[in-house]
Amino acid sequence: MMQYKALIKKSGNWWIGWLIDLPGVNAQERSKGELIASLRIGAEDMLNTPVELKDEEELVKIEV
Repeated sequence: MMQYKALIKKSGNWWIGWLIDLPGVNAQERSKGELIASLRIGAEDMLNTPVELKDEEELVKIEV
């Protein structure tokens, strides 16, 4: 299991947030709990999306 940092805040009647570590994963929900669940689902979806390589493209892993 991996952990990711999320920035969340209350905006009017909504909770909004996004994952700092996975750009493009963001959500808006009525409760903080629902927001965190939506961010988790968004992260899982992004990480499980297969990459389709085109000609001359290569997938490499980089350790940081």
